[in-house]
Amino acid sequence: MTENIDATAPILIETADHITTLTLNRPASRNALSLSMIAAFSDALDVVARQGEETRVVILQAEGPAFCAGHDLKELTAHRDDPDHGEAFFEETMRACSALMRKIVGLYKPVIAAVDEIATAAGCQLVASCDLAVAGPRARFCTPGVDIGLFCSTPAVALSRNVAPKHAMEMLLTGALVDAETALRIGLVNRVSTDGARTGARALAALIAQKSPQAISFGKETFYEQSGRTLAEAYQIAGAVMVENLLAPDAVEGIGAFLGKRKPVWPA
Repeated sequence: MTENIDATAPILIETADHITTLTLNRPASRNALSLSMIAAFSDALDVVARQGEETRVVILQAEGPAFCAGHDLKELTAHRDDPDHGEAFFEETMRACSALMRKIVGLYKPVIAAVDEIATAAGCQLVASCDLAVAGPRARFCTPGVDIGLFCSTPAVALSRNVAPKHAMEMLLTGALVDAETALRIGLVNRVSTDGARTGARALAALIAQKSPQAISFGKETFYEQSGRTLAEAYQIAGAVMVENLLAPDAVEGIGAFLGKRKPVWPA
């Protein structure tokens, strides 16, 4: 089924086979994260959240020559003429963008970035904020704020949670482009698909969509909640969730199916 059939919408939403595809649809602006684009994106995630188990996996892709060019610098610059030189608008934009990235992480369904194009600055942050990422052979990534006197501090939050500190700092300090194979090597993406990111992401999403929706939901939330905690805290959190998960209908069905040597049928 198609949720959004307006081809001019900033975010296209399409759901089929338990997979919802969100497409950034502002190619003329290289899918820059203007305040309106951030709002539309946030609304699209709300649509996905309301779908329940109709959507088990989300793919994020983009139209045009760029996956996402980061913040809309023209929009930000236009507010330098405000009485406060843009400070209030800059604060609003950063709050909205940070909330969007947190919403992706907080969504109880896996989100896969499918990147066939260039992802820069907050666009690279967007890729790093997704749970998984598939790159096409021509995909490139960078955090080039240093080139324009604006360190990519908010992209660094997501980037540093994906790749080792020295790799993250090299990207942030040099602004250099990272190709798809390098992104794979340093852990920014999960795989490089020679057939293109959309094809690779679809195959990965189809595999995940076969799994228990409840287990995936428990797992994603717990993965992020225990990350960064002490070992004792992490095991306390994870152990409590394991008990809750064991009592859930999907675990009852899944374990029963395994012991009965049959394929599980996940409860609706």
